[in-house]
Amino acid sequence: MSRPDNITRRTFLKRTATCAMTCMGLHGCGQFKPVSTRDVPEDRPNIILVMGDNVGFTEFGINGNDTIKTPHLDAFAREGVRFDRFYCNPMCAPTRASLMTGRYYYRTGVIHTSRGGAKMHGDETTLAEHLKTAGYATGIFGKWHLGDNYPMRPQDQGFDSVLVHKSGRLGQVPDKPNSYFDPVLWSNGERVKRQGYCTDIFFQEAKKFIEDHRSRRFFVYLPTNVAHTSGEVGLQVHRKYSEPYKAMGLDDKTATVYGMITNLDENVGRLLDKLDALDLRRNTLIIFLTDDGNVRIDVAGFRGRGQPSVYEGGLRVPCFVQWPAHLENKGLKIDAIASHIDILPTLMDVCGLNLPAEHVIDGVSLMTLLEGRNSRQPERMLFFQCHRGLTPKRYQNCAVVTQRFKMVGYPDTFNERKLETSGDNPVLELYDLATDPGENNNVATRYPDELAKLRTAYDAWFDDVKSTRQFTPGYIHLGSDAENPTYLCRYQDGAYIDQQPTGWPVNVERSGQYEFTINRGPVAEKGRIYVSIDDKIMSKPLEQGQSQATFTLPAGRAKLNVWVQEQGKPYVPRSQEDTIGDVVVRRLEN
Repeated sequence: MSRPDNITRRTFLKRTATCAMTCMGLHGCGQFKPVSTRDVPEDRPNIILVMGDNVGFTEFGINGNDTIKTPHLDAFAREGVRFDRFYCNPMCAPTRASLMTGRYYYRTGVIHTSRGGAKMHGDETTLAEHLKTAGYATGIFGKWHLGDNYPMRPQDQGFDSVLVHKSGRLGQVPDKPNSYFDPVLWSNGERVKRQGYCTDIFFQEAKKFIEDHRSRRFFVYLPTNVAHTSGEVGLQVHRKYSEPYKAMGLDDKTATVYGMITNLDENVGRLLDKLDALDLRRNTLIIFLTDDGNVRIDVAGFRGRGQPSVYEGGLRVPCFVQWPAHLENKGLKIDAIASHIDILPTLMDVCGLNLPAEHVIDGVSLMTLLEGRNSRQPERMLFFQCHRGLTPKRYQNCAVVTQRFKMVGYPDTFNERKLETSGDNPVLELYDLATDPGENNNVATRYPDELAKLRTAYDAWFDDVKSTRQFTPGYIHLGSDAENPTYLCRYQDGAYIDQQPTGWPVNVERSGQYEFTINRGPVAEKGRIYVSIDDKIMSKPLEQGQSQATFTLPAGRAKLNVWVQEQGKPYVPRSQEDTIGDVVVRRLEN
C-alpha cells in the first residue's frame, strides 16, 4: 500500500493500523498494534483524570490544612483511596509528559516549560492514543502544555474532543492578552471566545462530553490551569471565593490562590453530581492529583516551598482515587511511594491492555496497592530533575527517592543556567524520610553506602534517559495538511542559547514555496527579512510596513530562523516574553 505524499509517515501508519484492526474486529493496545492475548474486561470503567496546577500536598483539608475549604475533595479522598507519598516533577510540562506516556519526561523530548523545552515528540504514544484504539471516546479540557503545533497538539495525540489554552499558562504568548474570565481558547484547533471563568468552562465542557458519550466508554482528561500564579493574569478568581480567605487575615495572593482551589473543589463536586445523575459514578475510575508541589502554606514542614524544588515541598502532591465498582477499601491510605509515571501503566492494567513494546515504560501498575492486596511494592527508586535551559546537567537540582531514603543533588539551582556541576565531587545530600520528612538533617556522612548506591542509580538513569533522544525537543512540522499555516511562537517554542532566540527545530514535510509573515511590532521600518535553514541564509527586501515574503524551503529536519534587519539599525535578538518576532509560515500550493 502506498501512502499519499501529503500524509506523514506517522499519520499513515496510525490510519493503516486502525483500519486493519477494525477489519479484524480487534482493539488496539498501543501504537499500530492490537491488544495481544490479554482478556479485555467487558466492565472496563470510564476514566476521569483531574489535575490541578501548582497545588501542593498540604493545600487540602484532608491533608491537614485547617484554613482552606475543599469539602468535596476531602470527602472524595475519605471515601476512596489516597496516597500519602505520591510524587510528580516540580514543573508543569515534565509532569504532563510523564503522565501521558508513563515515561520519564527526558525520554519524550520535553526538557522544561518554555523557550523550546515543552515540545513532546509526535511519535510518543499517549494514554489517550492507547485508550482510543481500545474503543474509548477521549476528551481533554484545560491545559495541555506539550506542544501547540502539529504533530504535538492533543488532537494529534489521541484526543477526539479538545478545548485547551496554549503554552504553559492562560495569558501566556501566543494567546496574549487573555484572562481567566471570558478566555480565548482553542477548540479542536479553532480559536474561540468563551464566556465565564476558565475552570467552570473546562468542567462544563467535560460534563457535556460525558453526557454525549454516556452510552460508550470515555476518557476525560481535565488538567486545569489553576492555581498557577505566575504571569500577568495568574491571580484571578471571583471575589466570592477569595474574600472569605482575606477575612481570615490571609494576604491577597494566598487568599486568591485558595479561592481558586475552592472553586476547583466546587467543580469537582458538580462533576461527581453529574456522574450520579447519569448513573455512571459506580463504574467510573476517577483520579485527582496535581502536577507539582510548590506549596504556599505548609502545614507539614516540607522544604522547597513556593519554587521548582526537588525537596518534598516541590515534589509531593495529593493523589485521590475512586472506582466504587471495584475499589471497596474506603478510606484506604497508601504510604508506598508512587508517581506520575505510574498512571498510564495502572490504567492500562485496569483496561486489560498490554504495555507497548516500542517504548520503554518507566512506571508500574498501582492496582495491587489500590486494591489493598499489597501495602508495599518491590523496592524501587523514583528519579526527578528540573532546571531552566535545554541542556540538562548531571546532578543539577535532582533527586532520587526510595521508600526510606532520598538523595538530593545541587538543590535549589533551578534557575542557574550556567551552573557547573562536578562529576568527581558533586554536591549531594541524603535524607532519611522515615524519620525526617522535613529534610532537616543531612545524613550523607552517616550512611555513605546508601548515598553511593543512590548516586550510582542516578548516573545509570541519567545516561539511560539521555540515550533515548539525546535531550532533543520535538520538531514542529511545516507544510502538513494537518496544520497549514503554522504559527511559530518565538518565546514559547523557539530554541534559545544564553537566553537569546536561535530559531525553531522544524520538519519541512515537503519542499516548495512558503510564505513567511513576521510580527515586526508597532514600528516596521524599511529593511530585509532573513530566513535561515540550517547554514543556508536567504533574504528579501521589505518596504516600510511590509512583513511578508516568500522563500523556497527544502524538505527535511532543520533549524529554521526568521528575523528582520531594519535599515540603518543593528539587529538585536528579542528575548522578552511577547509576540514580536513570532512568525506565520504558510505552504503555498505549487
